[in-house]
Amino acid sequence: MGKQFSAMIPPHIEFIAEQKMFFVATAAAEGKVNLSPKGMDSFRVLNQQQVVWLNLTGSGNETAAHLKQNSRMTIMFCAFEGKPVILRLYGQAKAIHRGDAEWQQYIELFPEQQGARQLYLLDIDMVQSSCGMSVPLFDFVSQRDELANWASKQGEQGIHQYWAKKNQHSLDGVATDILSRSGLAEETEN
Repeated sequence: MGKQFSAMIPPHIEFIAEQKMFFVATAAAEGKVNLSPKGMDSFRVLNQQQVVWLNLTGSGNETAAHLKQNSRMTIMFCAFEGKPVILRLYGQAKAIHRGDAEWQQYIELFPEQQGARQLYLLDIDMVQSSCGMSVPLFDFVSQRDELANWASKQGEQGIHQYWAKKNQHSLDGVATDILSRSGLAEETEN
């Protein structure tokens, strides 16, 4: 049976620390719902009602576009090993871009990553835990290194060009502000 909490409790925080991946869901007022798996060392618990995660360059940029219209976000963790658990964090989120004042405050919480695109700060208004008895068991082998290798090969300028080409709009055509809020609009035009 699912249980609801107004904030994370210590067992939730301990569970999160053990997980190798999480899922993020967002949606604009209309259009497609986005659900993305996330891995690597990209998630931090700040306190019982606030988390931040690092978003790396990818083929789409749906989360940034969605949050411009609707700040709700759900983050889900599920146990692929050990005791069956599903943990969801519901709340209101905001995107933090390289050009934003808070960028430096939060980016220092993560190892340096070529291709770091945005940070997302989630203010939690509800936590739900439930059984994960139907989630299959998997053995963790390792984090993939393909994205890090690709980003290193692109270099900073190549990443910025990729943002200009592939990350400026959502699938539904909503602007992500990736260039203007990262201070790169002029750089990519040259």
